[in-house]
Formats: sequence, C-alpha cells, structure tokens
Amino acid sequence: MSAPGEVRSDPDGALLQSVLAGDRKAFEMLVGRYQSKVYRLAMGLTHNSQDAEEVLQEVFFKVYRNLAEFEGKSAFSSWLYRIALNTTYMKLRERRGTNLVSLDDVINQLEEQTLNQESDWSSRPDDQLHTTEAMAIIEKAVEKLPEEFKSVLILRDIEGFTNEETGEILELSVPAIKSRLHRARLLLRQRLDEFYRQVFE
Repeated sequence: MSAPGEVRSDPDGALLQSVLAGDRKAFEMLVGRYQSKVYRLAMGLTHNSQDAEEVLQEVFFKVYRNLAEFEGKSAFSSWLYRIALNTTYMKLRERRGTNLVSLDDVINQLEEQTLNQESDWSSRPDDQLHTTEAMAIIEKAVEKLPEEFKSVLILRDIEGFTNEETGEILELSVPAIKSRLHRARLLLRQRLDEFYRQVFE
C-alpha cells in the first residue's frame, strides 16, 4: 500500500485496514459487499454456474492471501475486478483449452463489413426487439465475443462502470476501451440484423 499501515482514500479503506489487522468479520463483510458482483461477472464470461462458483471462491482466496500486497494505486474494487477477470480467463482456458477466438480475427471481420448502414430493425417497436428469441441471440453473440471484447462489454454495459473505471480495471487507456466497446456493440448489432432479416423477410 502507499505506506505501511495506510490505505489510500477508498470507500473500502476502513474495512481493508480491519482485514489487514486480522479481523475475520471484516473480511466476511468485504466478501458480502462484492461476492454477488464477482459472481455476476464470472457468470457473464463463463455462462456456467459451477465455473462461476469456483471463480468466486478462488478470487476471495487470492484477495485474502494477497491483500497485504495491494498498493492502493487504484481503488480496491478495480484491483478486485482485475483479479476476478484474470481468474475467470484462467478458468475459461482450462475449460476450452487454447481455442479462444482471436481479437484480430474479429477486428478484421468487422472492418470487412459496411458498419455505417442503418439497420431495418432499429425502428421496430420495443416489444418486437425484446423477445425471448432476441435475448437468446444477444446472449449467444456475447458468449462468442473474444474475451477482450466481452470483458469491456460486461463492465460497461452490464455492470455500469465508466470508461475510466473500466480502463483502470483492465489496465487500458480510455481510447482503447471506447474502441473495443464500439466494435463489440457493432458485432452484436450485426448478429441482431441477421436475426431480424430472417424474422421479417
């Protein structure tokens, strides 16, 4: 941390100090504060409840073991989410091997398409756009995104982090976050385009 026994100004600062002092109840409070968020993030990336549970347990084990090494250069929540993302990626690699989608492949795919065309379904009534089928298409499209895209999309559009906060968590610049988010949304829009062309033909 910034100095021995000192945690930088942080909403979790007092709780972190108690944990470092050996207060187990304080650690339980810390887990209670973030466990649902970590689980939701892991579930969004793995789409597997057992994997998400395992990630959750491992994340807080790592937090407890390594908290003394937290330097306070970023918010505790950013540090925690970074651990959660890295742990989830490791879990995905264990489950899928090394056959993850290449970020470069998706970028090339996007750049080969006409991305500025208006989609016919954009003017459809909300009740048509938010069908169970459409939600399933979105979930499948998100699941197929490269991990670099998926994490940005989940942190920004599902968890509601700002570009700056997402950049801090992923250790990326704000322009890089904006670029990846833009491309992820375009790819999702393309999948929905394909879906609605089939539905309304």
